[in-house]
Amino acid sequence: MMKRRIVPSGRLVAALTAVAALAGLSLAAAPFAAQAEQGETVIVALGDSLTAGYGLPNGQSFPVQLEDALRKRGHNVRVLNAGVSGDTAAAALRRLDWALPDEADAVIVELGGNDALQGLPPEATEAALSTIVEKVQAKGLPVLLAGMEAPRNLGKDYVTAFSAIYPELAARYKLILYPFFLEGAALNAELMQTDGIHPNDKGVAVIVQNILPKVEALLAASKSNEDG
Repeated sequence: MMKRRIVPSGRLVAALTAVAALAGLSLAAAPFAAQAEQGETVIVALGDSLTAGYGLPNGQSFPVQLEDALRKRGHNVRVLNAGVSGDTAAAALRRLDWALPDEADAVIVELGGNDALQGLPPEATEAALSTIVEKVQAKGLPVLLAGMEAPRNLGKDYVTAFSAIYPELAARYKLILYPFFLEGAALNAELMQTDGIHPNDKGVAVIVQNILPKVEALLAASKSNEDG
């Protein structure tokens, strides 16, 4: 397939360049490095560099900030970082078995940006995400699916097909859907790193505040599973 140069066009498209430098970056720390304490609900954040925390100071990644925000709201949780820079949906699927520790209670899936930037077939992305969801649900774990958008210069048909992946998967598998992971941070210079690609710690804080209600719904679903 001929490679295309991605040119930002519009808010969502330009925002998607926040994952343009994913390929080749370092791996995140092992998500199961720290054992959960008694009574904690363990959320695994499975994603790419936006989850891993590329370019951020220690303690400012999305999983860390999300855990802090949830604890301040009275939730006894641990959010494990299973982000790997450069991951496509298929790459995340290949490492899924070791990325999900036995103590996991719920999963946030933040993937697909690299697929779109590489112009991968939307049906391939959907198939990989579908298998990830099926494997996670087979373990009895609820899923929060965070969506992404495709660059418009890939053509209307591609953009439409890609955009449809997330709501279709959410409807099919009864997932909690957060339509656009970078909502609220993209294209704001004060919320982006100097590379103009990744959110800074303040940008991550905005993302966390925006997605927080959906994560609390995920916690409720996890508790419901336990009670059932």
